[in-house]
Parts: sequence; C-alpha cells; structure tokens
Amino acid sequence: MSAQDAALPPEPIDFAVDLTGHEMTRRTHVMAALGTDWDPVEALRGEEEAYDMLYSGLDGEQQRLYDTLVEAGVLPRRGSGRAAP
Repeated sequence: MSAQDAALPPEPIDFAVDLTGHEMTRRTHVMAALGTDWDPVEALRGEEEAYDMLYSGLDGEQQRLYDTLVEAGVLPRRGSGRAAP
C-alpha cells in the first residue's frame, strides 16, 4: 500500500455544498443591476426585432444557408419560414 492510498478514507465521504444563499445574493445583485425600470416583455420584443433584422435582406446563398439551418433544427423558423426581404 502506498502512502497515497493510506491517506484515502476507506469509504466515500458525503460532501455537499449548499449554494442557496449565494444564489439569492446573485439574483439580488442582478435585479439591482437591471434597475426598477427594466421591462422583460420589452426586452424580449427588442430581442425579437434584432433577430428579424439579422435575418432580413439575405442574398440567395445566405437564404439557402438559413433554410438549411432551419431544416436542421439549428435555428427556429421565423414567420413564414423565409427570412424577411
């Protein structure tokens, strides 16, 4: 038996860390950073508008790639399934 084996306990040690308090502190800091005027619905609406802009005005090759990624399930289908012109 090596010295390293002798240092190991014969049975597994029950080890648990409760991060509940830390998580509550983290959430408090996130909400404070967002501020009282943060509107999650408006934030989501802005994100959707950004995605619409991202996939608009695609040329033929870009549209083909977009369609391929949608068919593969990599991107969600947006609107009618075609990127906006």
